[in-house]
This record gives sequence, structure tokens and C-alpha cells, in this order.
Amino acid sequence: MTVALMIAPRQPDPRAPMRSAAELLQEARAQEGAARIPDAIACYERAIAAADRAGEPGVLAEALRRLAVLRYQRSEPVVARALCRRSHSVATEARNDVLAAEALNTLGVLDLKVCSLPDARQNFLRALELGGQSRQLRARVEQNLGILANIQGDFDEALVRYRRSLEAYHASNDEQGCAIAYNNLGMASADHRRFDEAEGYFRQSYELAERLGDARLQGLCLVNHAEVHVARGRYEDARSNAEAALALFDRFDVRHDKTEAYRLLGVVYRETGRSVLAESRLQSAIELARNAGSLLGEAEATRELALLYQMTGRNQEALTLLHVAHRLFGRLDARADLVYVDGKRAELEATYLAVVREWAQSIESSDTYTFGHCERVARYSVAVAQALGMDEHAQTTIRLGAYLHDVGKVKVPHEILNKPGPLTRDEFEVVRMHPIWGIELLAAVEFPWDLKAIIRWHHEKHDGTGYPDRLRGDEIPLSAQVVGIVDVYDALTSTRSYRPALSHARALAEMKRCRGWWSAAVYEAFLESLAQPLASEGRAPVKEALLERRSASTSRPSRSPQAQGSRRSRRRAGGSTSTPHGS
Repeated sequence: MTVALMIAPRQPDPRAPMRSAAELLQEARAQEGAARIPDAIACYERAIAAADRAGEPGVLAEALRRLAVLRYQRSEPVVARALCRRSHSVATEARNDVLAAEALNTLGVLDLKVCSLPDARQNFLRALELGGQSRQLRARVEQNLGILANIQGDFDEALVRYRRSLEAYHASNDEQGCAIAYNNLGMASADHRRFDEAEGYFRQSYELAERLGDARLQGLCLVNHAEVHVARGRYEDARSNAEAALALFDRFDVRHDKTEAYRLLGVVYRETGRSVLAESRLQSAIELARNAGSLLGEAEATRELALLYQMTGRNQEALTLLHVAHRLFGRLDARADLVYVDGKRAELEATYLAVVREWAQSIESSDTYTFGHCERVARYSVAVAQALGMDEHAQTTIRLGAYLHDVGKVKVPHEILNKPGPLTRDEFEVVRMHPIWGIELLAAVEFPWDLKAIIRWHHEKHDGTGYPDRLRGDEIPLSAQVVGIVDVYDALTSTRSYRPALSHARALAEMKRCRGWWSAAVYEAFLESLAQPLASEGRAPVKEALLERRSASTSRPSRSPQAQGSRRSRRRAGGSTSTPHGS
């Protein structure tokens, strides 16, 4: 058992001469820089008292603001906000625009941390208007506005803000700030798939970090550059960068950063066919992220491992891991990870779709008659769901359930599935088992959507004559009714081993004859959907379009806002970030 020692801050020597508020502020900053936080807090408090007594509003405002940052870091957000507001009030009364703007910038960061994005934007813009004449402050505020834009998914604005931040850092001859800005610009350019520009920015950031002796920033640049190499298929360059980054991170034992390096190595080994090494590196990334409390790092490494399992035919394990990743992404908080959470979730759902679709196609590939059946059923079922006015979550459920609705047929003997003539009673009973076998096959797999209802009940009928449970009417989930009616239509209009395909008109006539199998709402929505253009005819689903646009093996980076003075670039899982700034 490890005992945590609580070290009290050093008490001032009563025999020491009284120091000025400015001297106390300077000492507090030194203690903070040396990571002696309890001493720094005590010193800031003495500086505040001394400045109050002496009537020194400049020192008072700055000491209040910096103490606010430390109080926030010690999980005292209410105290932190009160201190920061007092700092702003003191600076405003003293007509010190720059210090008032510094307080607004820090308030904006506090708003960002609690996901109050409109308030954060307002405070950043007010800070820029009030104190923009200070190049250092302007550089930090523009960077924070870039981070805010990134969280909101406005990557064009993020790029503009990072460029302005770089210009301000250049104008103030701040090389450390320039190094961070180049790194952020590299990530924003990579988001836009401007890979040549991204690589140039990462090189510039690395060169500055090397000159400044900032080994950690060098490692972050290497990892970010490795992301671009992966996106461009330069796997050996990506491996070299990730391993060099790991060597640098080992000096600091920072698990967040090492998580990303291991994840990238896992992706490289997976994409180059070295599955054993890939699994080892990705498992290491998951463990490091879990130990570091990085939800984003764990979620992304878990998703990459799921893709590895899918590539090696371990489909059930892949789906289990995707469910874990989905839960983790669902817990992602933009306040902590500073990422476009909706975008992350959409990327994962695109990965889910790709894995499920490929598994369904692999199951169908042994049967030339039914190949493509699941794809068509998924496409038409979503059209029916849209005609019914079902929401996006329900449409995703139906799409994925349609891909997996016949998964149980893997247990039906091939000679029965492809029998050219009518089935015997016993053979038909075997076929009727496939919904149950599908549920058994996926018994250990959880999904973020209720797919199992579709798998089990897509052959139930509204009049109670279906199987396997002879459900009737509204006992049948709507999702299963939707997939069920489309399944019948596609079976009728497709060539099978026992009969040729029916025409569209003849299929509809047959379905009209069996009108009692479906509810009135589902039947009418099905007919309406046939008259609408399908997604493949120009109305591409969002998640499929996203999958085309962005590789599942790459991830969007995150950044941390700047609210206080010691600038460091920090990579949480998925990207490089800069820690809060305030000087």
C-alpha cells in the first residue's frame, strides 16, 4: 500500500523583512514554475493581501487570476471563477485593459472546461477586443478560439485562428509559442487532408522544439507527423517516428503521449500484415490509456484493435470491442478531451457499419444467389424508416440490423440453402431456426443499438403466422417489421436456386395478396419508399460519406486551451495539445 504524504506549504519566517506585493507575486510564479503548488498558492494569497493593503491594482489583478488557475487545477471551480471575476473587476476599475483581457481569457478557458461554449466564445472575443494590442495575449486568445472552433467541428475557422496565433507569436519573438502554433497548424491542416502543409508545419515545430530543448514537444511532433504518414500509407516512416517519439516520452513517463505512439505502431503493424505485433502494441495502448484515465485514448485504441480482429476473421470479438469503444466515446466529454465529440462518434459508427457490412458480405459470399441481399435490404430498410419518420438512431439500428439479420444462416447446411427444388418439411424447419441461431451466435456480443430484435423477429408477421415466436401486431418491434417487409420484397425480386426473380409488379402483387403480414403504417411506408430515390442514387447516408472521407485508422487531434503562462504542447490521445496559459 502506498501512503500519500500531505506536505504543508512552508510558513513565512516572521523575522524576515516585509516584502512588497510585486516581490511576493514574483516568488509565487517561481514556486508555480517549480511545481510547488501549495507554496505557490500560499504565496499568491500573501501577494493578494499585500497588494490590497498597498493599493496596487495591477499586482492584485494578476495574483487573483493566477491563483484562480491553480484553484481550478485543484478542482475548486467555483472559487476559481470568483477569483477570476474579481481579477477582471479590479483590472477594469484600474482601466488596465490588458489585465482585464487576461482575466476574460482565463474565464473563457474555465467556460470551455465546463462545456459552456457560447460563454467561452464571448469571453475570448471580448478579451481580443480589449487586450488585442498585447501580442502575447492576442496569440493565446487566437489559439483558444481555434481550439473552440475545433471542438465545434468548424475546422476552417480553427485553421484561420491558428494562423493568426502564429503571426502574433512571431511578432512577439516567442519561439516556444511559435513551436506550439506550428504543431496546431499541422494538425488542422491534416484535418483538411492538406498533408504536404501539415508535414511542413510539423517539421518547423520539431526544429524549434529541438533548438529550445523541449524533448516532449519533439515527441509530440513526431507522433503527429506519424499520423500523417499513416494516412498517406508511408508505414515505415510512421513506425520510425512513433518509435523515436516513444524513446523521448520514456524520459517523462507520460502515459497519455505513449498511448498514441503505441496505437500508431499497432496501426502500422496491422496495415503491413504483422497481426501479432499489431495486437501487442494496441493492447499496450489500451492498458496505458486506462491507467492514465484517458477515455479518448482507450476508445481509439480499442477501435483499432476491433479493426484488427475484423481483418483476421474474429468478427464477434471485433463487434464486442466496437461496443466497448462506443461506450467510451459516449462518455467522452469535450470539456476534458477538447475534441469534436459528435465527429468522433460518427467515425466510430462508420467503423461499426464497415465491420458489420463486411461480415455480412463474407457470410453471403458462399451463396451466389443471395450475394448482395443484405446490402439491398439495408439500403431499402433505411428508406422505409425515413418514410416512417424514424430518427437517426433508429435508422442506424435498422441499417446494422439489416446487415446482420441472416447471420444465423451460417449454421444452415449449404445443400439446403441452395436446393434447386422445394424444401421438405424437415428442411424448412431447419431454415426456420436461423433467427434463433443468429441470436445464439451473438449471445456474448453487446451492441449500442437493439439489433438482436431484428435478427430474432424479422420473420414475424402482423397476423401472428410468422416465426420463431409467433408474435402478433405491435408485439413485433417496428425495426423488425421494417426489415421483414424489405426482406420479403428482395427475396421475391432476386433469383434464387428454386425459382427465377419476379418482376417489381409481380412482387408487389404477391405482397398485396399477403397484406395481413404487415401493419398498415409499415406497408404504406414501404410503398412510399419505393417511389423515393435511394441513398446510392445521390442521397448518401452521412456515416457512409464520412467513412469514404476519413480512414478509420486515423483520428482527429485534440488541443488544450491556454490560460496561464508556462506554454507546453500536450497531446492527449489523438492529437497534440497545449496546456492552459495565463501570463
